[in-house]
This record gives sequence, C-alpha cells and structure tokens, in this order.
Amino acid sequence: MFQSLSVGVREVVFGNQVTIIAPCNLYECRIGDESFVGPFVEIQKGVTIGSRCKIQSHSFICELVTMGNDCFVGHGVMFVNDLFSNGGPSGNSAGWKPTFIGNRVSIGSNATILPVSICDDVVIGAGAVVTKNITEPGTYAGNPARKLSRK
Repeated sequence: MFQSLSVGVREVVFGNQVTIIAPCNLYECRIGDESFVGPFVEIQKGVTIGSRCKIQSHSFICELVTMGNDCFVGHGVMFVNDLFSNGGPSGNSAGWKPTFIGNRVSIGSNATILPVSICDDVVIGAGAVVTKNITEPGTYAGNPARKLSRK
C-alpha cells in the first residue's frame, strides 16, 4: 500500500518579511523576522528560529531546537535530538534532548549538531560533528568538533 502525505507549510508562526523557497516542510514552528529558508528544508514542530537567520537548502532541523538571532545554517546541516541511548531510536519524544543555538552562530555545510548548547559568536566548520556543549566563542571543526581559534 502506498500513502502520500503532503505537509508543505502548516501552522507556522512567521515574523515580518520571512522568505521561504519551495519545496519545504515547515510545521508547527516559529520563524523570526527577516529570516530565509531555502528549498528542501524541513523544520519540525516546536522549533524556534530567531530573526535574520538564513537556513540553506537540504537542512533538517528537528524538534527541540531553539536558534537565536543572526544565525547561518549551511547546506545539508542535520540536527539530531535522539542519541539512541537504548541502542536504537527511542520511539517517543520522552527520550529526545533539546538543542540551543545562541546568537550569531554560523554552521558550515554538512555539519551534524547533536543535542548540545552552543554559545553566541561561534563558527562551526563544514562537516563538523558537534557532540558537546560549546561555551566559548570561536571556530570549531572536526569530528568531534574541537576549538581551532578564538573569535
């Protein structure tokens, strides 16, 4: 049996002058003033994106992500909220963890962001895997992401 579900844009709270490029799946989330969402992006319920953010194509922002203002998310960035702590998917949201992204954070293409907190004024290099909280401004890269320089 084949079942097709079309979500598109549903129950989104938009700020002023937000631009979205179709196709994308945005549902039950908040997107701040003057933000941009590129094509093939999914932003799930409960996510909050601040003002003047730019989310590039093919990125996935899962539930429990909060992003500050003036952030950049490169192409193909993946946010993860389930750490598979029981050896597989938790199966329900009780096993998920939140992610907090501060203000003026830039995340390079194909980075993976696990459930962490990232302070203001951070650059995450392309392809980096962020596995731990980032509490100091600077540039981080690698797998796992490590600090390269102070901003």
